[in-house]
Formats: sequence, C-alpha cells, structure tokens
Amino acid sequence: MDIFRSLSYPNFRLHVLGQAISLLGTWMQRVAISWLVYEMTNSVFWLGFVQFVSLLPSLILSPFIGSFVDRHKKYKLVFITQVGLMIQAAVLTLVVGMRWETVFLLSVLGFIQGIINAFDVMGRQSLIVSLVDNRRDLPNAIALNSSIFNAARMVGPAIGGILLTSYGEFVCFGVNFVSFVPVIICLMLMRVQEDRSKLTKESNWRGLTEGFNYLRRSPHISSLIVVLTFSSLLVIPYTSLLPAVAKDLFSGDESTFSWFESAAGFGAMIGAISMARLKTGENLRYRVLFSAFLMGISLCLLAFAHFLPTALIFTMMVSMAMMMQNSSINTYIQTHAVPSYRARAISYYVMAFQGVAPIGALLVGATAEYFGIKNTLYIMGGAGILLSLGYYTYIRLHIHRRLFKLQLPGPQRKDF
Repeated sequence: MDIFRSLSYPNFRLHVLGQAISLLGTWMQRVAISWLVYEMTNSVFWLGFVQFVSLLPSLILSPFIGSFVDRHKKYKLVFITQVGLMIQAAVLTLVVGMRWETVFLLSVLGFIQGIINAFDVMGRQSLIVSLVDNRRDLPNAIALNSSIFNAARMVGPAIGGILLTSYGEFVCFGVNFVSFVPVIICLMLMRVQEDRSKLTKESNWRGLTEGFNYLRRSPHISSLIVVLTFSSLLVIPYTSLLPAVAKDLFSGDESTFSWFESAAGFGAMIGAISMARLKTGENLRYRVLFSAFLMGISLCLLAFAHFLPTALIFTMMVSMAMMMQNSSINTYIQTHAVPSYRARAISYYVMAFQGVAPIGALLVGATAEYFGIKNTLYIMGGAGILLSLGYYTYIRLHIHRRLFKLQLPGPQRKDF
C-alpha cells in the first residue's frame, strides 16, 4: 500500500511543500511564545490564558465560518488568510524586537491570529477535497496532511529550542514571518478547480441552522463531535502544561521544554503515519475509542513518571493517541458528510477541537494552580479513560438498537 499516493496530485503536492516549511516556523513561534509568557509570569494560569485568548475565535466563529466557507471559493479564502497571518507574524516580530512585549499585547496579537486562523483552518480543511482528484485517496491525503503538521511539530520545537537558547525569541518570530513566503508562492502555482454549483446560496444564519439540523439527523457524526468536545475540554489541553512540566517537575530550561514538544510531535507523526496506512473500510469509530483510552492511560503514566526519558516516552504516547483520535474523526466527517454540508460539519469539528480547547486550557491552568501539575495530569488522564468507556457504551447501545430495529416488521421499523 503506497502511503504517499496522494502526493501524485500536483496541487496537493504544492500544498504539502508550502505547509511543511511554514509549519516549522509556526511551531518555533509557539515554543517561543509559551516560554516567553511563562518566563514573564511564572504562572500556569497566564500560560493557559494566553492560549485561551488565541483559540477563543475558533469557539465563537467556527459554526458561522463553516456556513461562510460553504458559500465561497476555498482557494481564494486560504490565499487571503495566509497573507493575513504573514502580516500578523511581522507585527509580532516587531513587538518582540523592540522589547514592547507584555502579556496583554501578546494576548491581543494572539486573538487577532486566532480570528484569521479560524478562517484559514476551515478553508484548508474544505480545500483538500479539491486538491485530490480521486475521492478514494482523500483519507490518505488527510492523513499525510496531518503527518506534515506533526512532523513540523516534532522538528520545529527542536530547532526553536536551539534558536531560543542561542538567540532569543526574536529570531524564532522572525523565522516564522519568513516561512510564509513559500506558502504564498505554492498557492500562486496551484491550479485549483472548484465547482461553483456546489456552493450554497443560504445566508450565514440559515446555513448555521441547517448545519446544526444536519448533525441532529446524523448521530454517527454528531457523537464523534461530542467525544472530541469533551476530549478538547478535559484531555487535549495537557499541551498547555508542558512548559510547567519541563521547568517545575524536571528542573529544565528552554531546551528541556523543546524536547517535550518534539516528543509530542514525534508521537503525533507516528499516529499520522498509522492513519496514512489506513485501509479503506476500516471502522474509524473503534479507532477513536482505542485512541481516547490510550490517551487517558498515557497521561496517568506521564503524571507518575519520575525520570525525564520515561516522561518523554509517555508524552509521545499521549500525542500519538491524540493524533489518531482527531484524525480518525476528521477523516470520518470528510468521507461521510454530504458534500453540500461538509464545511459546516467540519466547522463543528473545528469548534470542538480548536474552539473548546482554549476553555480547556484556561480550566487546566486554574486546576494546576490549585491542585498542582501532577494531580492535574492524573485528573485529565482519568477523564480520558472515562470518556472512552462512555463512548464504548454508546457504540454498543447504538449497535444493539440498530439490530433490534432491523428485526422489527416494516411498519414498526418506520415508527421506531
């Protein structure tokens, strides 16, 4: 099985090339901001707060953006958002270079980035369908796209840690600004054909309502979004604690933090490669179930770890499971949603993933301030285990209900 088969499509190949370079800069910037905020405040609450503000737009805007994206060309939207993100990166570089940085100013710039990124993520998720000609290769393309993201997450923080230690935050932000150039060049080289007849003509509010009603009629999709929502609230925000884990639990510095980020990226890349090898017809919902359980167990082991190498291994396992869970849900929605509702279904996925995560980061930061980092990791791990058990119960009940319905006579089956 060729795990790189979707790279045979020129547009998707250009997309991967541009993103691979840009995402390296993005992860360098994320490492630098997290460490800068924690150094300035020495508080996991403010660390979570800055992440909360930067991701808040995804929670508020995602459903509306899904309707907006369904009515517009995705390629043009992505091009505009990339230019906007490049400008935001330039302003952030200037602020840090002039030593104007404060928690308030970083939060404002993060909020602006969050607004642009909310449109960009939705546009990119919906654009992938137009970059791959054969629908059968779509799951492979989604998995490879995730692989590139997580490969950058592995390499970017490692490079960022070196640059942060040697040259400071300014260089990390500057590299991120420059990294947008190849993305824009690759976008200009693409020749994307989008079918205008599949664009909806509804208003944003009407589209939002129709999207919600579609999910109500599709429990196989909405149940996965519910799982992702609780995971984003109670489990996934463990990433916001990594600077504190590195500094307080293992007496580390910027390099130690970058090791944790790289371990997380390496684990996520393993998960993405596993998804790229996925066979057509495999039950993605059971993969979600297994991944949620593994994420919870791994977080408990991370809390228990006393040695840095084992902590890095458990961090890798958490991210591998998180990647498999989120990518499975994303792939399921992309391949099972009706085309005219795809962007709106994805908008709820993004809202559950990126939108709820900031609330989770704020909640986790406050919990860690009160209960301590180790206890918070145990709480998050336990939540992940309970979530997987709850979804398992739902799947079993859903299967039994369907079997019972199929055994009923025709008239009774309709009224079930």
